[in-house]
Amino acid sequence: MKVVDKRASDEKAIRRRRECLKCAKRFTTYERIESADLIVMKKDGRRERFDRDKVRKGIVRSFEKRPITNEQIDKMVEEIETELRAGEEIEIPSKKIGELVMRKLKKVDKVAYIRFASVYREFEDIESFQEELKKLSGKK
Repeated sequence: MKVVDKRASDEKAIRRRRECLKCAKRFTTYERIESADLIVMKKDGRRERFDRDKVRKGIVRSFEKRPITNEQIDKMVEEIETELRAGEEIEIPSKKIGELVMRKLKKVDKVAYIRFASVYREFEDIESFQEELKKLSGKK
């Protein structure tokens, strides 16, 4: 077996074109880095595997009827996962994930940020909601 050609196929894979030395047939292989599963520590003490689809669904819900593309949402989810994987820990508190999502939303769309914050921070009353709006607008 010999490698005829090698190139990056995307950020996370290497594409190698190989040739059999005996029969001269060619084929392609893809090599990907396998990373350890991230574990999310929930508020109630449960642990579950990190699910990027759950993060995406939360972001999509906060952007309902707001001007954003699927590509922008996918980029945010990718950035959040990359930041989580860049850390030393494989067990991550759900609070850290929520804070990362809120930080990304705050930069992109304030309405989506407030929607997500109202669910994430479990606003009990209108005063809690107003307090968050004041913080967002910079008023005291």
